[in-house]
Amino acid sequence: MSDIDYFKFEKKDLDFPIYKKNPYVPKSGWVVLFIAIFIGMLMQGLTGSELIDGILFVAIVLIPLLYYLKWDYKAIFQKPTSREILLAIALFAGYIIYSLLLGSVLEYFTISSTPTVDENTISVMSLFPLLFSLMGEELIKFIPFIFFLRLFYKYSNNRKLSVVVSMILVMAFFGLLHAMDTKSILSVLLLQGAGSIFEFYGYIKTKNILISYITHLCTDVFLFILIIMGL
Repeated sequence: MSDIDYFKFEKKDLDFPIYKKNPYVPKSGWVVLFIAIFIGMLMQGLTGSELIDGILFVAIVLIPLLYYLKWDYKAIFQKPTSREILLAIALFAGYIIYSLLLGSVLEYFTISSTPTVDENTISVMSLFPLLFSLMGEELIKFIPFIFFLRLFYKYSNNRKLSVVVSMILVMAFFGLLHAMDTKSILSVLLLQGAGSIFEFYGYIKTKNILISYITHLCTDVFLFILIIMGL
């Protein structure tokens, strides 16, 4: 594969796993992975402990994923460099600016923006489960992204196009997961859906889920702290 197949901002020494049969995931494997996503999401709120729910969420999704990666965890996780951590923090700041500007636009046009969490249930103890639940959320974006990337690349042989289309589909999917009612669909598609472009950029650039995870974690911790402080 030549450099023209990569975006200019990407690291060229790493590539996405699976989509070029690197390694190969059979059709039955994809069924298992999507069932794992479904079960992992069902676990949320099931045990009565946010921390246990978060741990189970990650374990249920991550273990089968690692199995099909032949336990090569470095295919999705690498030790972040200092520059990559700074990138993740910059992307977090970018999302906050984006959400503030977009929130103002939605408010101007009186478009409903239903909260995706019950602010009355947020406390300092709510911060610890985020360490696990947000990694689960990154994994349930990663698996469909790689699935669509594999599918589109197989028939188009166009890596850039496959990445863009796959990313858009998963951003829409992720946004809709946050919809509490039909009135909030547009706002979640724009805020949580399109807003996840910041996390996707971090992953696509580095091929390291930990970077998108750090961005996501900074965002939610920041928002939770604002809620706890009553701001």
